[in-house]
Parts: sequence; C-alpha cells; structure tokens
Amino acid sequence: MANIIKVTATDGTPLEFYDEVKSSGGMKDCYFSTDKKYVCLVFREAKHNNPANRDRLETICGLYKKRIFEEAGGEYWKQLFVWPEHVFIWNNKIGITSAFYDSKFFFPSGRFQGKEKEGKWFASAKLRNKFIEPEHKGTFLTNIHMCLKIARAVRRMHAAGLAHSDLSYKNVLVDPSTGSACVIDCDGLVVPGKYPPDVVGTPDFIAPEVLETKSLKLDDPNKKLPCIQTDRHALAVLIYMYLLYRHPLRGGKVNDLDAAKDEELSMGKMALFIEHPTDKSNRPKVQNLAPSELPQGDITKMPYTICGPYLKALFDRAFIDGLHNPSLRPSAAEWEQALVKTTDLIQPCQNSNCEAHWFVFDNSTKPKCPFCGKEYHGQLPVLNLYYSPKPGTFRPENYRLMVYDKQTMYMWHVNRFIEPNEKLSADDKKPVGDFHFFNGKWILINRRLPELWDKDLDKKIEIGQYVELTEGKKILLGKNDGDRLIIVQLVNN
Repeated sequence: MANIIKVTATDGTPLEFYDEVKSSGGMKDCYFSTDKKYVCLVFREAKHNNPANRDRLETICGLYKKRIFEEAGGEYWKQLFVWPEHVFIWNNKIGITSAFYDSKFFFPSGRFQGKEKEGKWFASAKLRNKFIEPEHKGTFLTNIHMCLKIARAVRRMHAAGLAHSDLSYKNVLVDPSTGSACVIDCDGLVVPGKYPPDVVGTPDFIAPEVLETKSLKLDDPNKKLPCIQTDRHALAVLIYMYLLYRHPLRGGKVNDLDAAKDEELSMGKMALFIEHPTDKSNRPKVQNLAPSELPQGDITKMPYTICGPYLKALFDRAFIDGLHNPSLRPSAAEWEQALVKTTDLIQPCQNSNCEAHWFVFDNSTKPKCPFCGKEYHGQLPVLNLYYSPKPGTFRPENYRLMVYDKQTMYMWHVNRFIEPNEKLSADDKKPVGDFHFFNGKWILINRRLPELWDKDLDKKIEIGQYVELTEGKKILLGKNDGDRLIIVQLVNN
C-alpha cells in the first residue's frame, strides 16, 4: 500500500499524493494525487532544486499562467495546454503539479488501450500503418484541424514572449479522430533574457543551428539555444509530419559513414529538404523503404503539394528559405492562417473507402483525391472571394471557398476582419448560410445575413431564401466594412 505524502506548495496550497511512481519521463517521475484531480511531477535529481529553476517554475505557474488563462478568453486556452499549476519541494527535490490529461488523449480501445496518444504514433507512416486501428486515425481534415490547434497554442506562447524549447510529438498530445491537440511539458518554457533553456530539444525537431553549434560552450556568442525561432522550425516539422507522415529532412542522402556524425550533419549543418525543387540529392530511396512506409514515403506519389498552395508556400519558407536562416521561418500565426484557408479548399472524396476521406482541391479542371486516386465527377462550385479596398471597387483576395453538399458558411468567410480564433464571439460561431445540391442545382441558403445581394439581378436575398450558384454569379455578402464579394466558378467533370 502506497503512503500518502502531504506537502505545501510554495504558494501555500496543500497537496496530497501517493508515493508510488506511475510513470517516468526524461527528468521527472509522475505521482497521482489522492483525489485523482492532478498529478505531481518530481524532478529526479536534487540539482534541479536551485533558486534559478525554482524562480523560473514559480514564474511559469504564477505570472505567465495568469496572463494566459486568467485574462479575457483564458478558458479557451485550457483545452490547448496542460499548464503547471503549483511548485513544491519534497525530499529536497522540486516538483510541479498539473491537471490529468483529458480522456480523449488516451486510446479507448485497441492494442494501446489506456495509453496516451503520443504524437509519434500518428506522425510516422510506419507506426501509423502498422499499429493504429482505423477508428483512431482520423481523416485528412481532422489532421488539419489538429495542426491548427497546435499552431494556435504555439502562437499564444510566443505572443507571451515564451518559447517551448522542446516542441515535438513527445510533448504534444493529439486525437486525430476529433482533430484535437494539447501542448504538454510546459515546465521547460524558455523566457528569453531571463530563463535559459535546460534542454536542447528532441531529435527530429531540433533546429539545424542548435545542432550545428551544440559543441560550443554556453558562453560562446555563436552558440544557438532553443528560442522562438527554433520553435518555428519544430512547428513546421510537426505540421509536415502530421499531414504527410514522414520527416521533411530524413531522405536518402548520406553525409558521413559514421552514423552519429551523419545524424548530426543531416539534421544540422547539411540539413536538406527531401522535396527541395532543385537539389534532389536527399530524395528518399523508395526501394529502401519498408512496405509499411508506403505510399506516404514516396514523395512522387504523395508530394507536399497535396496540402494545397497556402501550406506549400510555408513549407518552402520553413525548409528551403528558412532551414538555415531562422529569421525567414514562418511564424505560428502564419501557419494558423494558412491552415484555416486550407480547410476552405477541402473537398470530400467520393470514394467511401478512402482512408483520408477529404482532399485539398488542386485548382484543376479534373480534380481527384491524391490519397486513393478517385476522380471527382459532377459539377463543383468554386467561390472566389474578393475584398473592397474602397467603396465600389473589389479586388481578388487569393482566398477561395470550395463548396460541397451541406457545407456551412461563417462570418469569417463573410468579413475579412473576422478570424476564426479564440477571440471569436459566440454569435460569430453560428453559421450564416449553408450550401446544398438541390434538384440538380447548387444553392446557397441565407440563414443570418441581413444584406445578402445577388449583384447580377440587383436583388436582395432575404433570410430563409436562396440564391443559385451559376457560372460567374456575383454575390455580395454584406455592406459592412470588410464584407466580401463572391464570384462563382463552376468546374465540370
């Protein structure tokens, strides 16, 4: 029978937990509280109980916790983070408390029943194809939603001036079946200029400049340590892996016959994007891949362009322009915006047996699902969105909304100044219209827009009425500042 340990946190909060280690990580042991409402994570080595580390942890549990969770919109962030709550000392070792993970981040069935949904199971084609049951895999669309949650969480950390320092699939819990994600292990956060990192990161996610300078002394001005820019590299790797199930830098190129040296060079100084458009020396050698790594490992069959133009552009910046130039890497906010726009290019696959279920429209006259090869048959409306820089004029916005049966339209489609993020009002979360294929015609039903206009007929579409989507049809979504104009394009196949 485990003993009950009673301690008082540094902020005066009484804590109780069983002295039985339930799990162990790289630096900490996990104990369960007696009421099963939180866990106690204790650093195994007493050396972590020093004034600097204690001050850092108390700042994370105090000042930064208040800034993120106790200000307006704070409730939203509780679903995207497992944040440390309290700091305590036990047996001369320092520890922190945090809430139990949400039940959706544990496998409810299958071979891993009861285990945490660590991101690694879903970021690798080999692991995903060999070990994960279909009901846990999610779809291409839920994976995009999952990446969006991660990008949004990272954006919030960076806005607070914090870097995670060890952003990886080890420290992100995911649930592809619902498109959920949660950033964990936030006790290692870096506060630039005040609290330096105590880890360099997890292999596969360490930025090249950190690996390249790891042998330099800490006081060397050329040494690169985890920071917001290295988080941006890790975030790009995570998104690439969750959408394509392969690593963007692990290809067929060998930089040194010594395995350890090759790893250091291939992920560091000599790192090269496997889909680099001109330097093809790091292309994966398909003949060396296991059957479980295919077809995802074959970049000729599943190139990164299947993620759509917005994500392709950011992958280029992350793994070509910014791979060895950190200042050029996309921010978390840019990833968030690109992922939102990508969801609006999504089409359901007409093959009911397609594992991905959804694909990104490729702007072709004969769209097909890249995952199963099924061609889209029928009429497909494409809504090109225009904005008004001044009254009476409209310009293209490089933003499209694809239509499918029973799809809904929201205020962030209507108005360019509204974004689907944590600041979205309850009213703006409600659908304003929906699309249907009805009697052989595509229609948009107005549900909540007071100023919806058919510009071709100069006719107002009242709430409850519909407008048919025909080639070239111009539809004004509203008359407020920022409200968009739609011009319909029909693809027939």
